Amino acid sequence: MMAVELAHHRPQWKTHVGFLLAAIGSAIGLGNIWRFPYLCYKNGGGAFLIPYFIALVVVGIPLMILEIGLGHKMRGSAPACYATVHRRWEWVGWWQLLFVMFGIMLYYSVIISWCLNFFFFSFNLSWGEDTDAFFFSEFLMKSASPFQIGDIRTPILFGLAVVWFLSWFIVFLGVQKGLERANKFFMPLLFILVGILVFWSVRLEGAREGLVVYLRPDFNRLKDVGVWIDAFSQIFFTLSLAFGIMIAYASYLPRKSEIVRDSVAISLINCIFSVFVGFGVFAVLGYMANKTSQPVDQVVTKGIGLAFVAFPKAISLLPSFARIFGMLFFASLVVAGLSSGISIIEAFTSGIADKFHYSRGTIVSMLCIMGFVGSIIFTSQGGLYWVDIVDHFVNHYGLVLAGLLECIIIGWVYKTKKLRDHIDHASTTKISARWDYAIKVFIPIVLVLLLVNSVIEEFSTPYEGYPVLSLVLLGRDWLLICLFVAVLISMRSWKITPEDPL
Repeated sequence: MMAVELAHHRPQWKTHVGFLLAAIGSAIGLGNIWRFPYLCYKNGGGAFLIPYFIALVVVGIPLMILEIGLGHKMRGSAPACYATVHRRWEWVGWWQLLFVMFGIMLYYSVIISWCLNFFFFSFNLSWGEDTDAFFFSEFLMKSASPFQIGDIRTPILFGLAVVWFLSWFIVFLGVQKGLERANKFFMPLLFILVGILVFWSVRLEGAREGLVVYLRPDFNRLKDVGVWIDAFSQIFFTLSLAFGIMIAYASYLPRKSEIVRDSVAISLINCIFSVFVGFGVFAVLGYMANKTSQPVDQVVTKGIGLAFVAFPKAISLLPSFARIFGMLFFASLVVAGLSSGISIIEAFTSGIADKFHYSRGTIVSMLCIMGFVGSIIFTSQGGLYWVDIVDHFVNHYGLVLAGLLECIIIGWVYKTKKLRDHIDHASTTKISARWDYAIKVFIPIVLVLLLVNSVIEEFSTPYEGYPVLSLVLLGRDWLLICLFVAVLISMRSWKITPEDPL
């Protein structure tokens, strides 16, 4: 009876399309636009797509099925689902939500603020000719080390306030009026913006050279274990796995749902989008190389440098409509960032609501106020260092460990067959018993290898040459503090105890 009451009060998606767009919006983020194209270029071009899509099939889709199936069966957030398996595992769900909300979302909102600022800079191409100096010295006013925090950068702070307000407003309105409506607007807009950018870019002079560099297959690279590690890592991170998001989103689905089909669709659309946007990115870099008489290899840069240094430089070189192109590019980054950000807030909101039954308005308002205040440190002159270190540790250790624990809990404690039976009952598309093997054995092995590889690299050379103390305080201890708080929350009593709905 208690489990029925808990499920009864859960909101539901108004339409199936609304759920799909929200889930795709969570998966598609800033990394699809600036991380995947560089990884593809670095790891053998077109040849990289082989391990990338193998990773999608053997790790990405099975884990997506697990998370959507788990949320759908238990009708609850990540902590509620793990508590249903056994109360001793509840902390895993809270740890996921805490380091994602108070780790990833804190710095992610600041990066969206950078994108918002650059959207307005596009009006007058305010970054000038030396985009490197503009971004690092004028805009960020980057300090000399992580411990030199310096002043708060006012333009970034204002942008941050806008990002948190928009996030608060959307999540405050609820599942149907907020998340569903927002993603029905955001995702078509994002696809239109990116479509315009890609088809515009591939017609630029020199674009072909950039595309050749992007997709030129070097099959010899497939012998490199590092290429396969990059492929599996990217699949794991790009699909928002182990964030607790897909579990929460699936808990709002109706009883009869196409869990398997939806999992495949969300995963495929996300990965195809990454490949597609890469055409636009490298077409622009090819144009830039052509105009500056440099090889494409010399204008390619990874991550933040690609979005805020290389791309503004390329935009300034466009023969016409440079301002419009810049506005389109940075608008697409803002939309991609917001659609992912609101999903993080919703996942945490769902967890608190399940356990304590506070009102949505109270939870979202307090959460966004705390999030905004916590994000301010990343707007300082030393903020870029903090972004880089926290991002590295949360992604390479927090998410991988959380994913590993997820597989152990569902595969060996709860038993995958019970979840598979539910998925088969709820969906018209059935899954093979090989899925059990993937969750119980293969995916844990892959995640352990990713973890071991990260630890070996960490001990061989400190990440990016940062002081070891900064890596310990901002990276390791950030995760440990979240773990401590997760255990404390899990020790509190449930207002309505979650039980496995039979």
